[in-house]
Amino acid sequence: MSIERLLKAQKQENQEIVDAILGDGSHPDVDYTIEHHFSSTNFDRLEKAAVDAFKSGFEVNDAEEMELEDGSVIYCFDAVASHKLEVELLDQACEALLTLAAKQKVDYDGWGTYFIDENGDEVRDDDEDFEDDDEDFEDFEEEDDEDKDKDDKDTVH
Repeated sequence: MSIERLLKAQKQENQEIVDAILGDGSHPDVDYTIEHHFSSTNFDRLEKAAVDAFKSGFEVNDAEEMELEDGSVIYCFDAVASHKLEVELLDQACEALLTLAAKQKVDYDGWGTYFIDENGDEVRDDDEDFEDDDEDFEDFEEEDDEDKDKDDKDTVH
């Protein structure tokens, strides 16, 4: 899928995620921790992507090795930023990071954040963070309304 198509889909998803988080009552006027997810089967490529993300101003965590259900291994890291939950800022970051991922031939797997309560505190329950949970951003399938309602309570997709 072309970067333009990926970006168009990501921008639509950014709007949906922001609307869902704020619609659930998350605080609209605070900075959010935004975790952009990257993965690859090639550690060297992933490492180069991490360096590029760091040079672009993101905090980068250490790469982790994950075993998938089929037994294959992938490597992943998050590029982290802190800013208001504004679609325009997310769109800009996603465009830069999708371009970076394409350049280094790694996968950009979307972004995630946490609900922020009325006191401005992040609600960090590992199973209930708001994130784009597409493992492979190449497949965009519409969810039926029942699945979407369920996802909106736990994970925004």
